[in-house]
Amino acid sequence: MKWLYDNWYKSTLFLAVYLLVFLILFVLKTDFALFLIWLQFVVYLIHQFEEYILPGGFVAFFNKNLLQSKIADYPLDKKASFWINIPIIFIAFPLSAILAGTLDIAIGIWTAYFSVINAASHVGMSFKYKYNPGLLVSMFLNIPVGLYTIYFFASENLISFQHQLIGCGIGLLTQAAVMIYGFRVLKPKVNP
Repeated sequence: MKWLYDNWYKSTLFLAVYLLVFLILFVLKTDFALFLIWLQFVVYLIHQFEEYILPGGFVAFFNKNLLQSKIADYPLDKKASFWINIPIIFIAFPLSAILAGTLDIAIGIWTAYFSVINAASHVGMSFKYKYNPGLLVSMFLNIPVGLYTIYFFASENLISFQHQLIGCGIGLLTQAAVMIYGFRVLKPKVNP
């Protein structure tokens, strides 16, 4: 597992490019709504590339600035980062897109809401800390692509208002779970 903890994020850009090419070739012209749902995964992979590779440093930024830790990799470390990102982004995002394509397109809309909500937290942090890893992709991809997806689904009446609310709720709850873990579980470890 240590190898995965140390290297999972190195796959993000490769997976984003590969998946985007695949989506353009096989999904874009046949099902634009499904393309937009899958695009949330692509965008989030690029977001993680900025957070962890170029320029990277999100773990150290989070620990130092938000948790006031003097240790760059404590209490948020590579293992915790893995267990936050893999279930949400590498499992729930593509699983939701698969289910959106096979069962009901509404299943995937939460990913657009989560993408926008999480990106808004990066923008919010920038008011105090200026740049933070993930900010640029948040502003130029997560928010515009997520909002466009939400708008497209609403303007084309692809899903009900109730499904929009459920998607928004799931996005909010997912972001809340991440924040609760960060500030209720990890933060107390800094100053027990």
